[in-house]
Amino acid sequence: MEQIKELESPRLRLRLWRDTDLPAFAALCADPKVMRYFPAPLSRLESAALIGRFRGHFAEYGYGMWALEHNETGAFIGCTGLLNVSFAAAFTPAVEIGWRLAPEYWGLGYASEAAWAVLRCAFDRLALDQVVSFTSEPNLPSQKVMQAIGMQCDLEGSFEHPRLDEGHPLRPHVLYRISRAQWLETLHG
Repeated sequence: MEQIKELESPRLRLRLWRDTDLPAFAALCADPKVMRYFPAPLSRLESAALIGRFRGHFAEYGYGMWALEHNETGAFIGCTGLLNVSFAAAFTPAVEIGWRLAPEYWGLGYASEAAWAVLRCAFDRLALDQVVSFTSEPNLPSQKVMQAIGMQCDLEGSFEHPRLDEGHPLRPHVLYRISRAQWLETLHG
């Protein structure tokens, strides 16, 4: 399958992963602030394995989680992209949009800007019918990004994440969705 190697937005470039991204990505994934809505920060080895899974997803599907860099400075600032949901739930099979940015880039609109570029790819180039996103209930910053890109909360779609233990405080998750028609309406509405 042909890989979508790069996407652009006014301030950002979404590109395939380089080996040189590991130090910055490992620092990002080891940061307790960044990982506060995940079960635990990741070790350098776990971050390297995650990049490997991202690369494997690109090889298999042609899309995935792109490395995110600032156009002007070339700085690695995180990742944004599309992944096939890898667990069974009422809403699967599905393609998920996600993001993870370094704290110094929070609150500047980068997550939404990159997510818009990814949605454009999902609906224009990949011809997907729908994209989902989900996060733990307390993760309001990510929910705000979901809302900013036109996603709608599916209240009936709330679920317990199957990869977290019963009683884990992050297990309850909210589900957001956007269809191709909703995306077009958001663009032209």
